[in-house]
Amino acid sequence: MKKIQMPKLKIGSFTAGLPIIQGGMGVGVSLSNLASAVANEGGIGVISTAAIGRTKPESSEADFKILREVIKDTRKRTTGLFGLNIMMAISDFNEHLKVAIEENVAMVFIGAGLPLRVPEIISVDRARSCITNLIPKISSSRAARAICKFWDSHYSIVPDAIVVEGPEAGGHLGFSMENIGRPEFRLDVLLPEVINTLKPFEQKYGRSIPVIAAGGIFTGEDINKFLEMGAKGVKMGTRFVATDECDVNFEFKKAFVDCTKEDLMLINSPLGLPGRAIRSKFLSEMASGITKPLNCLWKCLKTCNLKKAPYCIAEALTNARIGDLENGFAFAGSNAFRINKIVSVKELMNSLVEEFALAKNNCNVRTSSLIQV
Repeated sequence: MKKIQMPKLKIGSFTAGLPIIQGGMGVGVSLSNLASAVANEGGIGVISTAAIGRTKPESSEADFKILREVIKDTRKRTTGLFGLNIMMAISDFNEHLKVAIEENVAMVFIGAGLPLRVPEIISVDRARSCITNLIPKISSSRAARAICKFWDSHYSIVPDAIVVEGPEAGGHLGFSMENIGRPEFRLDVLLPEVINTLKPFEQKYGRSIPVIAAGGIFTGEDINKFLEMGAKGVKMGTRFVATDECDVNFEFKKAFVDCTKEDLMLINSPLGLPGRAIRSKFLSEMASGITKPLNCLWKCLKTCNLKKAPYCIAEALTNARIGDLENGFAFAGSNAFRINKIVSVKELMNSLVEEFALAKNNCNVRTSSLIQV
């Protein structure tokens, strides 16, 4: 029997050996160690730039300078593909995007906002000629259409790919609290809608705009499901936290191994967005009305209201990253409770490939049986 392999993922001029993108997890969860490990296994590693300066509290360098150091360090560790996750909500979005392009990073995933005027920031000519692929992360076909129409009409370009993230993801979610559980917002509903929305733009520009599925994807079987539905790749964050190479303290990883389904909760972030996280003492205190004085180093997020925020989210996430979960918390996807051990990135990638092949083979057997009947 011919060995079943995962298809490769082509984005722009780059091709990954596996259609697996590691999610960019902020405030130091996914840095050079994790991103390079994923890239070395044929996937696409992703560095999150959010509050990246907090990973080096002893440094007086600006975040964008530390970001440049992390990119260079990643290049020393891998010859594989890696990119950046840059939130539009961060105050130094422009500086981070410029660093990405100057350093010839393969791709930038743009989230936490609707990136309509991104090409304007880097100039239209630069957007067309740079090797960095610009990939918006959205949560609806309406958002995908708005971005493509604006880029098309104003700059005569379209995104190099699109990530559609469903409500089962970890971290900040692009849905209102009341819409998170509604069936019409499930990823398997959103994905075909986004794919169909992009078809006219693909026809106009004569090229594919790969759609990446994200949010709650946990197994190789899940990967097979969404690729069968038309996605060209998947983006997975939570699975990569409980790996040896993840750039966080052991206690942070252990929180994922130990959590139950009941421990996963939706919270109202100080940024005004819903988020999914693992229950902790800190979150219980916040839910009871306790507030923490803000020790703001600088206004790292455009949307942060220093007078009204009950706590500094960057500080809480930093505390968790270094293992102090009593004074912080970890964002996590809806399937985090299914993690039962910490493994290497290599082990995880191999298991995903094996699960994919098994699911694909089972699908082929069922199809063959139906044909014979």
